[in-house]
Amino acid sequence: MQTDIKTIIGVRFSRVGKIYHFDSSTVPDLKVGEHVIVDTTRGRHLGEVVDILSEIPPQPEGGWKSVERRANPRDLLLQQSWRNKQTAAMINCRARASELGLLDTIKIVAAEYNYDGSRLAFLFSTDIEEKVDLKSLRKDMSELHPNTHIEMRQIGPRDVAKILGGMGACGIETRCCSKFLTEFSPISIKMAKEQGISLTPEEITGMCGRLRCCLIYEYEQYVEARKTLPKRNKRVVTPKGEGKVIDVMPMSDKVTVLIEVEGERPQHHTFTREEIQPWDELEALRRKSEAPCDRHEGGGCTCGKSKKN
Repeated sequence: MQTDIKTIIGVRFSRVGKIYHFDSSTVPDLKVGEHVIVDTTRGRHLGEVVDILSEIPPQPEGGWKSVERRANPRDLLLQQSWRNKQTAAMINCRARASELGLLDTIKIVAAEYNYDGSRLAFLFSTDIEEKVDLKSLRKDMSELHPNTHIEMRQIGPRDVAKILGGMGACGIETRCCSKFLTEFSPISIKMAKEQGISLTPEEITGMCGRLRCCLIYEYEQYVEARKTLPKRNKRVVTPKGEGKVIDVMPMSDKVTVLIEVEGERPQHHTFTREEIQPWDELEALRRKSEAPCDRHEGGGCTCGKSKKN
C-alpha cells in the first residue's frame, strides 16, 4: 500500500515573524522566496515561503493545514492595498474605544488586514487581569467595516514592543524583537544571576517592562563554563600560593583570587583554569597520604608509614 508523501514548507506572514508549517503537496515545485495562499485557523492568508523541510516534523494536532495555491501578482497588489488602510482602521478603532471609555483598560496597538480584506484583526493590550468586554467595540467596527470579519486579539507586552519597534533599552538602534527574534523564549532572573549581571530593574528590564530577551543569548555558555571553574569564596591553590576566589570570569575561563601573605597586604591575581587546583581536593589527598596504613599491623607492608597506635 503506497502512502502519500507530503512536502512540508515553512511560511512566514511578516518580515520578522514566526515560521508556520504547511503541507504543499498539492502545489508542487515551490521554492524559497515564493508567495503562497494558505489555510490557517484564522482564515486564508498570504505568506512567503522561507523553508522547504527535508524531514517531516511531527504532525500537529488536527493535521497539517494546506497550501491552497501560489500567490499571483493580483494577490500581492491586494495585500499592499489593504495594508495601506490598516493605520486608518486603527485610528478609527482607537477613537471609538475612547468614546466607549475603554482607553483606561485597553490600548489598541495595531490593525491587521489579511491579504484580500476579508478579515480585520485589531490587536490590543491590557494591564488588567480580568477579561475585558469588547462586544460593543467589535459590533461598531463590524458596522464600520461591512463584509469584513472583525477580530479583537489580545497580545502581550513583548508583542507590543515588537510591533512598535524603536530603540532598545541597551541603546541598539532597533530592538532585537523587531529586528530578528521570531519567537520569545522564557526568561528568568536565574539567567541574570548566572551571568553576574546586576539585578537592578534598569539593567535587566527591556522597553516592554519584562526581562530582556538578550539575557538568554549567552546563558548556556555561562552555565557550561562555570561547570569547570570554582565558585566564589572557594579556596584554591595557585602558582602564587593558596587563596580565595573572589570573582569568576566564565567567558575568558579565568578567576580572580585573593592571596593573603602574612605581614603583607592582600593581593588580587587572575589565573586561568589550568593554573589553579581546588584546595579541598589537594587537602583530601594530603590527609590520605599522611594516614597510617590499615594493613601495617599485620606485617608484610612496605608503605613505610607508622604503625597505628
